[in-house]
Amino acid sequence: MIKVEFLIFDLDGTLAASGRDLVAAVNYTLKALGLAALDHKRIISFVGDGVEELIKRSLGGENQESNAQAMKIFREYYGDHLLDQTVLYPGVRECLDYFSAKRKVVITNKRQDFAVRIVHGLGIAPFFEDIVGGDVMPYKKPDPRLVDPYLKSFCIPREQTVMIGDGPNDILLAKNAGVWSCACLNGLAPRDNLLKLQPDYSCESLLEIRELFS
Repeated sequence: MIKVEFLIFDLDGTLAASGRDLVAAVNYTLKALGLAALDHKRIISFVGDGVEELIKRSLGGENQESNAQAMKIFREYYGDHLLDQTVLYPGVRECLDYFSAKRKVVITNKRQDFAVRIVHGLGIAPFFEDIVGGDVMPYKKPDPRLVDPYLKSFCIPREQTVMIGDGPNDILLAKNAGVWSCACLNGLAPRDNLLKLQPDYSCESLLEIRELFS
């Protein structure tokens, strides 16, 4: 068991089961543009690099001229529906409570306003000292500059820090920042994609990290 003092959590696919609302918003956008809807699995495969990439990938190469309009439609619709079906994964609240004495932040490539509203809406905001969205800094995960300021301000060494997430960017962020990585295998990204990156730890449920870190 590794002793940690600082836990960094991803949001979509890690804390929040948000896939259905993301898919609904993308397909609403496509239909509003007169384009065909995409299946759930394909849209989910586009998630992880921020809303700009999600929309770009969903439109496909032949429809990029509609990107600006699509972004506007998506942001307005998703902003009104981001908590329609989004819920916490099982065990999230218990896990956060277990590590209540540890310092914790959320770092996501999701837009800041969406991320803050979801974290507050799901009732877990009091557990975190900060929520960092993908449009706050000029860089996103897996850029280690997202982590370094916290290590400095919290005075916590890298070997006592863990990044917990369900996407390749989470594992890569941990590796780039020189902190521990823990892959959530029940999230949005295919588990094989995560395991290929050789995370330091992996879990099927966040409850399991209580046995990995102290």
